[in-house]
Amino acid sequence: MNPAPVTSTREGPATRVRYRLSACSRLRASIALEYTQVLPRCASRPRAHSSVVKWGMASSWTGDRVRLRAIEPDDWTAFMRFADDAGRRGSRLDLPRSAESYRAWAKEQAVAECDDDRFRLAVEATATGELVGMVGSHRTGPRSGWFEFDVTIGADHRRRGYAADAAVLLLRFMFAERRYHKCVAAILARNAPSLALFRRLGFTEEGRLREHVYFAGRHHDLVMTGMLADEFDQRHGMSGP
Repeated sequence: MNPAPVTSTREGPATRVRYRLSACSRLRASIALEYTQVLPRCASRPRAHSSVVKWGMASSWTGDRVRLRAIEPDDWTAFMRFADDAGRRGSRLDLPRSAESYRAWAKEQAVAECDDDRFRLAVEATATGELVGMVGSHRTGPRSGWFEFDVTIGADHRRRGYAADAAVLLLRFMFAERRYHKCVAAILARNAPSLALFRRLGFTEEGRLREHVYFAGRHHDLVMTGMLADEFDQRHGMSGP
């Protein structure tokens, strides 16, 4: 699902910039241009909901507590720390990774294209400007109109509303601009805080895959949850508060 590149022209108070961008590149550009107060055009699909009236505004990537932005190469140290936090909390044990592997990953993410609406964004606290986590759409079914997303917040930044704020911003973009019909999320049954978060967001438990995931010496259930675009609109609004 890669629309043909289009040529776009933007004018600012003193400059006129002409550039050629794909649909996913325009997503990155909308975040990069936030501070210039340019009205970003993040997607080429028609809007699906009449209530969408302000998504193109620069503030659309900023919520009450967080701002979503593109991942930068210098973010690698924070992401390495987040991974270490996850390892200490008893999640799946992976092989140790070198600092260089995190540097390379961050550089790749900084210039990566968004194939089929799959992308990752950094989550930054608006109050401090500190990188606190990551959110992204990692699996999509464009034909049926569903996508799957995840959000990760560093251990030192949890219980502050960052995950919920980041999730709403991403969900609003995918529903209101990319025209998806449903979001799905798979959560480990033992992860009570994540289950509580998704229930607060408005997700409905749709099923349970028994003993579906194996780590730490045993099998674990996987809870399947989902939210429809209309349900999101009723609870959070397609155009924001």
